[in-house]
Amino acid sequence: MAALTHRTAGLVQRRTEAIRSAAAEKERESGAEEDEIRRAEEEDEDKADSKETRLTLMEEVLLLGLKDREGYTSFWNDCISSGLRGCMLVELALRGRLQLEVCGVRRKSLLSRKVSDLQVGCPDGDVLLDEALKHVKETQPPESVQSWIELLSGETWNPLKLHYQLRNVRERLAKNLVEKGVLTTEKQNFLLFDMTTHPLTNGSIKQRLVKKVQDSVLEKWVNDPHRMDKRVLALILLAHSSDVLENAFAPLQDEQYDLGMKRVHALLELEPEKESTKPSANELMWAVVAAFTK
Repeated sequence: MAALTHRTAGLVQRRTEAIRSAAAEKERESGAEEDEIRRAEEEDEDKADSKETRLTLMEEVLLLGLKDREGYTSFWNDCISSGLRGCMLVELALRGRLQLEVCGVRRKSLLSRKVSDLQVGCPDGDVLLDEALKHVKETQPPESVQSWIELLSGETWNPLKLHYQLRNVRERLAKNLVEKGVLTTEKQNFLLFDMTTHPLTNGSIKQRLVKKVQDSVLEKWVNDPHRMDKRVLALILLAHSSDVLENAFAPLQDEQYDLGMKRVHALLELEPEKESTKPSANELMWAVVAAFTK
């Protein structure tokens, strides 16, 4: 009787394990299918982008921050300047031009590691990116991500390093967007002075950009930053650091807004040091995030 009970228990256990194994396999297949669908959607978006205007991270962040009719960013936004410099470093990293120095046996923190040039390829053809890349190439000893954001922004107390500052970045990016047919150029009088502004002319491009940000945390939310498209993830994090992300969520209904912001906060609460060690992670991107959240 005891032997029969033992055999019955063993049979039940094997069946349970088989059911669990089948469920786990089904879950893996489901996850793989979701990844395949997501990749197909991203390929479709890339094809659409190739037919239309492709924007850099800096241009996307600036476009999110620009008032459509007025053609300028909020006078109260004191974050966008450094945020755009962070965008440059991440853009160069995503293009395979910059990386963090390789760690030895003793692992260093992201913010203590220096930025190095990969010495590959020709100039990117983007004047601002090429200028930033030239500074990194020619600087010895190398600087950290935090230092480069400060140097490129001109926020340094060292007068010998003021030449690293990239000047008129917002105006130069706006002119790029004018050349791409997204903005136009006007003059506005503000009582004591005249100011060049860049109102929106191609609303479809900005609508597509806003929808991409919204969809990434709503319809296309994957609950795993490493399954997200790296450029979209970088855009969300850097738009928040530049204090312009709120503009993308303003048109949403209350429930969608609350859900979207909840998921954005989940991304912002991630630990850059931990996330940078995961497979396929871009270390320099997480270093820039760490520099803005430290």
